[in-house]
Amino acid sequence: MESHPPWPSPARSRRALFDRPYVLLSLTSLFWSINIVLGRFIAGTVPPIALTEIRWTGAALILLALAGPRLARDWPTIRAHLGTMLLLSFTGIAVYNSLAYTGLQFTEAIDGLLMQSSAPLMIALWSLILFRDRLTLAQLLGILMSLLGVIVIVTRGDVTALFGLALNRGDVWLLVAVVSYALYAALLRLTPPIHFLSFLAFIIAAGAVMLVPVTAVEYLAGRRIIFTPAAFAVLGYVIVFPSVIAYLCFNRGVELIGANRAGPFFHLIPVFGSAIAIVFLGERPQLFHGAGYALIVAGIVVAQRGARRRRPG
Repeated sequence: MESHPPWPSPARSRRALFDRPYVLLSLTSLFWSINIVLGRFIAGTVPPIALTEIRWTGAALILLALAGPRLARDWPTIRAHLGTMLLLSFTGIAVYNSLAYTGLQFTEAIDGLLMQSSAPLMIALWSLILFRDRLTLAQLLGILMSLLGVIVIVTRGDVTALFGLALNRGDVWLLVAVVSYALYAALLRLTPPIHFLSFLAFIIAAGAVMLVPVTAVEYLAGRRIIFTPAAFAVLGYVIVFPSVIAYLCFNRGVELIGANRAGPFFHLIPVFGSAIAIVFLGERPQLFHGAGYALIVAGIVVAQRGARRRRPG
């Protein structure tokens, strides 16, 4: 039996939101798609490890203030599950984000999106290895359909462009980052029975501490932040939305429907990314956008319906 942190219900509307996994996971993909764009935009201004350290230190301060007495009350349970908590912090906070931002320094957008899109299959692989969870045929079909939609979007309808891609060091960093986050997603079922704010405050604060030595090495190597208004704006965004809010949404979504069913929602990241480009950057909508969106949404629907048939009631 999976154990998860209890979630709040102070108001009916808030509870309704926290009980809608598809909305929560869609919001996660939206916030993360903007994070990828901004991570690439700020690549020459804020070094990747410093960006990760600032992101998680800021998020930790917010969550520690919110968690307050709950964290102290849950501390005995956290200490009893310290190994699991530190592993979740290492894979989902420290390793994933530092390597992802590092990869974005060296890779193209198309490569980054394709690396990110491997996440559902990675989650399924870890779930199989660790817990013997098998994908249903419908889930596998849904993942492959939505992955095809991603490919259609990022190649702008020319799937033969994939044959011209070559891995560079940024792609390797991103792939390792995705493998690490997939492990985090699969391991979320081991979350001890503590309040959701206590859980998130601890793993984010621990991740920020883990990154201190690496941040010091980067600083001593001469990599410095160039403080500009854009840098401050990006830092403010990454502290709040893809960190505090997105992790709350993702963790709750996985609690409600499981890691394998949550995985295909990663494929919404290029949907939101391309939509942002159309709305804010003036890119014209093309036929391949519609085809890719349709494949991704259809794949997610197929994966969810297949899972429901497997787990009635």
